[in-house]
Amino acid sequence: MSTQILRQAVVLVGGRGTRLGDLARDTPKPLMPIDGDRRFLDYLLENIARHGLAEILLVAGHLGDQIEARYQGRSILGARVVVVREPEAAGTGGALIHVADRLDDIFLMSNGDSWFDFNYLALTAALMPDDEGALALRRVEDARRFGRVEYQNGRIVAFHEKDESRNGPALISGGVYLLRRSVLQRIKTLPCSIEAEVFPALASEGRLAGLPFDGYFIDIGLPDTLVQAQTEIPQMARRPVVFFDRDGTLNVDEGYTHRVEDLRWMPRAIEAIRAVNDSGRLCIVITNQAGLGRGLYGEGDMQRFHATMQAQLMEAGAHIDAFYHCPFHAEATIEAWRHPNHPDRKPNPGMIEKAMADWSIDRAASVLIGDRDLDMEAARRAGVQGVLYDGGDLAALTRAAIGDAD
Repeated sequence: MSTQILRQAVVLVGGRGTRLGDLARDTPKPLMPIDGDRRFLDYLLENIARHGLAEILLVAGHLGDQIEARYQGRSILGARVVVVREPEAAGTGGALIHVADRLDDIFLMSNGDSWFDFNYLALTAALMPDDEGALALRRVEDARRFGRVEYQNGRIVAFHEKDESRNGPALISGGVYLLRRSVLQRIKTLPCSIEAEVFPALASEGRLAGLPFDGYFIDIGLPDTLVQAQTEIPQMARRPVVFFDRDGTLNVDEGYTHRVEDLRWMPRAIEAIRAVNDSGRLCIVITNQAGLGRGLYGEGDMQRFHATMQAQLMEAGAHIDAFYHCPFHAEATIEAWRHPNHPDRKPNPGMIEKAMADWSIDRAASVLIGDRDLDMEAARRAGVQGVLYDGGDLAALTRAAIGDAD
């Protein structure tokens, strides 16, 4: 289990997009339209934010006023967005100098013109104590457009420049990195390319980790790949979800469980959530919380409980995308939450339907895992598969439900 806690991402959105020609003359490359008013950067930031990060720094350069107008001060799935304008172009390494005073000790870094769809938190397990960085790697069938990465036993040992004459499959950098703030000491002069000047030096010293992933990958640097992204990204963003009940499924049910000190995970529940994350599915909790309506604890207690769950999950490279709860009960002592049969209270499917409205979800491929008949009835009413959990290895049950071998 990793001990790296990741809360911050830096996204580079300052490139000129020269290979896109007139398409990028008046629009920053990350703001290329994908689906109606939805821009490429909208999809990318939502995908980063759903991993539970608290802050996203956008380092903007060319036409940065448009980035600033669209994103400055926004909250995306709970992540605060801050736009920092570069006074002058300084390269991908130099961009970090412009946010040096804002950086956490460990942070995620992503190019703003490519999307690599994988469990970002999984990189935390690859970063060893002596490493200054860990790169997400992707195997492509034709590596001519990309520089190749030489990788052995979890370490990046060398980089090779683009070679139009060398066709065939190879590992490439996916444009997503987990970095220590200490990497800034490697940036001596500006402009500086972190890929060309910093990473090769770290690799030669054995201080650069790598981890291959096979998720969807695209960059929008060429007109034809932009067209491809406009077709594929809306489809890729529509995901199956694994809904989990909470008490008795993810954690031991102590009876109106709400105290942080009472959090005890069911067998291999953390591994079950990590399996969902690694599969590319959403992980959403739907939980009846009649204890709120009965006045036994407050919403702050529940939120602290959920925050503790997320912190412990993040240590294992896992996360829950969203929590939905229902405080309503027919015998609630708090009048505002007294209701004879609220549509959100399981076995009614209201919480599932709210999630369907909030997220882009493939209903037919989704599943609900819970420990009670009312969970199975909620699944049936919502039109998703229900899987009953009766104790034991939750990871094995979850993997079987999503068709993933343990």
